[in-house]
Amino acid sequence: MASVEGPPAAVGRGDVANGAALASFLGAGIGAFAVGFFVILNEAGIFAAPTMYAPAGGVSGRTTFAVVAWLAAWGLLHSRWKGRQIDSRRVFAATLVLIGSGIVATFPPVWALL
Repeated sequence: MASVEGPPAAVGRGDVANGAALASFLGAGIGAFAVGFFVILNEAGIFAAPTMYAPAGGVSGRTTFAVVAWLAAWGLLHSRWKGRQIDSRRVFAATLVLIGSGIVATFPPVWALL
């Protein structure tokens, strides 16, 4: 990476590295999708997450796995994108699609389609 010596120049809007921030947005979308994904897998009988906290039942295991997926995605994206300029429109669109898909997958009428 090149460095510039001398007084700081005026930084334009397009010159700011936004990769770390966008990694958190996309990581959140992946985490929301993971919740819906684990719910669908559970309802289809493919994967039953273990109960982590008895009063909450299986939802505690599903959300724990989703949190692990969220943290892994966020960490990986952050390590790859920090210090980079990323197209925010594409990341925001992908995040909204992932969050929407995750929310829809948690509704019981969707489970009936399986």
